[in-house]
Amino acid sequence: MNTDPVTLYPALAHVVPSLHALGPAVAPMVVAANTVLFSESAACQGFPLVLEGEIKVSRHAGDGRSLELYRVVPGELCLVSSASLFRSAPLMARGISTRPTRLLMITPSIFVQWLETPVFRNDVLGLFAERMADLTGLIDAVAFQRLDQRLAATLLGRGQSLALTHQQLANELGTVREMVSRLLRRFEREGWVELAREHIHIVDSKALRAVAETQAG
Repeated sequence: MNTDPVTLYPALAHVVPSLHALGPAVAPMVVAANTVLFSESAACQGFPLVLEGEIKVSRHAGDGRSLELYRVVPGELCLVSSASLFRSAPLMARGISTRPTRLLMITPSIFVQWLETPVFRNDVLGLFAERMADLTGLIDAVAFQRLDQRLAATLLGRGQSLALTHQQLANELGTVREMVSRLLRRFEREGWVELAREHIHIVDSKALRAVAETQAG
């Protein structure tokens, strides 16, 4: 896997100051799985650029419940961190590594300087548009109750090999493609399905049926 920061984040080739100029100040850090990288209501200490691994970003309630908002993988940006730095406001969610993760943590002052570079600023603004669609889908799922159960039910009864796009599934379920894609990736991480272009292979029908039947209960 190529973990060169500029390959994963091409905009870094244009930022000032450059990664090379910053030297040890932006040396990669490695954290174990389940490491809390940032917490709700805390000040943002830096902007994470994931080189390997994954960060789960979620909101947590006082009663112990949590709601996953999105995940950050290599080449993607963190909406919660950028929003906090834009507004100089506390963080709105918690970030936890889901597996051993290697990342750069860009200091707030460097992040602000990099925003002066149009290509980097455009990447960050584009992130807001992408994540907004994602979070809108999440709101839909919460409002209409357990979209994961409905998706599991929709996948069943079509055989093991489905020639379906994420958009087709979204249309059937009355939601947005981004939300369906998020849930299918979660199903894939659980080992229930395998995803390919315009194709879904059911690996564990029993597990999907257990999720779908929860809806009836």
